[in-house]
Amino acid sequence: MLIYRPLLFVDFFRKRFFNQIAGIILISLFLLNQLPLQAQVRPEVALGELFKEVQLRAIFPDSKTFPDCIPLSSPETILQAYQTEKNQANFNLKAFVMQHFKLPSEPATNFKSDTAQAVSQHITTLWPVLTRQPVPEVSSLIPLPHSYVVPGGRFREIYYWDSYFTMLGLQAAGQTQLIQNMVDNFTYLIDKVGFIPNGNRSYYTGRSQPPFYALMVKILRDGKGQQILKTYGPALQKEYEFWMTGASELTESNPANRRVVRLPDGSILNRYYDDFPEPRPEAYKEDVKLAEESGRNKEEVYRHLRAAAESGWDFTSRWFADGKTLKTIHTTDIIPVDLNALLYHLELTLAEVAILNQNNFQENYYRQLAEKRKKALLKYCWSKKEEYFLDYDFKVGNVTAVPSLAATYPLFFKMATPKQAKAVAKRLKADFLKPGGLISTPNHTGEQWDAPNAWAPLQWMSIQGLRNYRQNKLANQVKHNWVEINTKVYKSTGKLVEKYNVEATHLEAGGGEYPLQDGFGWTNGVLLKLLSEK
Repeated sequence: MLIYRPLLFVDFFRKRFFNQIAGIILISLFLLNQLPLQAQVRPEVALGELFKEVQLRAIFPDSKTFPDCIPLSSPETILQAYQTEKNQANFNLKAFVMQHFKLPSEPATNFKSDTAQAVSQHITTLWPVLTRQPVPEVSSLIPLPHSYVVPGGRFREIYYWDSYFTMLGLQAAGQTQLIQNMVDNFTYLIDKVGFIPNGNRSYYTGRSQPPFYALMVKILRDGKGQQILKTYGPALQKEYEFWMTGASELTESNPANRRVVRLPDGSILNRYYDDFPEPRPEAYKEDVKLAEESGRNKEEVYRHLRAAAESGWDFTSRWFADGKTLKTIHTTDIIPVDLNALLYHLELTLAEVAILNQNNFQENYYRQLAEKRKKALLKYCWSKKEEYFLDYDFKVGNVTAVPSLAATYPLFFKMATPKQAKAVAKRLKADFLKPGGLISTPNHTGEQWDAPNAWAPLQWMSIQGLRNYRQNKLANQVKHNWVEINTKVYKSTGKLVEKYNVEATHLEAGGGEYPLQDGFGWTNGVLLKLLSEK
């Protein structure tokens, strides 16, 4: 794991004029591919006491704002000034922050929607608005070599699993070069960081997100040919090694290590995890408060919260021991259905790469791994009682009690039997289908990944999964409901948003740690892809 440290030479550039020169030098170095990732700041480490004070006193309403700020001089210099000034009678913490930091930019704040446009045209107009160019800065932002699409709103950087669903829309729009750029950015992160982090921020480098990289590469392959798989084979291999790190060290007495878990029959499946058992910098005060109120071991709570963030489902009753409250979160005890379906696909993709490399041994090796994973997932995550795929709690040795749309992933990747797929479809229709689409879970907890909310990526995975098993009537109904609510909200507000209330379609979606965001990368991507279907 690379540790991100502030640039030492920035100390020499104290005045604004010299800061501008330093910025020009940094950009030049970056363009020459000589700017090391170590140039980036991990604000929670580099700013120490100041970071904690700013976050716990909620200087900014959104806890993500301060970690995204750009220091105007080196963190050491800022900390020294803070230590000197903090005990003065007239010291104002917010004024100090505004003096020493530049707030993160909001490039799309002046964008105005034209609801007279068709929603597809609106999305086409939004692509350049949501596209960021590779201009580096000495902050928590990890510089990338190529342009990329961000989700929008407070999400100012690239996000891992969001990007696959964004690429679906780029594919429909014929934006092959931008897809290439984004795949190359993720390949760059795999090479430099060792894996794809949650997003290109230094404070995200303790975790990844659902491993959709292989699916992204296949989108690019659809536009450029089968040899693309061979080109990105080494990066796919490295991604797989990240998720499987520690597997060789598992034993019956030590069944879990980082993201891998050994089951009682010797099978190895995966879980979500995070390497830093600390409060998330971007949700610092919220995590500290929850850990205190839970009465539990704080480091364990932080690990479970961060692991849930790696899942992308932050937060949902899927991860709650009581199925109701965040205080009971225990994410790392759980074998998630969706994660293991994605890794099954990655194993099969590596087998495809081996075929292109004419390596029969590796092809058989990865096919066997995929078959073992499929067998284990069907054994541990299929509930005969519920006739549904459920997450597996390996600590208690049973499936969890919370059904979710993660059950559609084995259908998307064709892992389920026809009988299982039919049972899943029946359950989706009975418990998940609402006027605006499919709810993430049937539970009403106030968390954003529970009812009454619905999300674009889960609609796509569900629709495609149902189609794979000829459950076309239900798939078409889900598509109709989702397209209708997206279009309705766009016509009334001029926005495409992060998530939707699909039970009461006249109300905004709620829950979570921040206000409803508009933009919005994966909503745009999935909607445009669905609209482009013949």
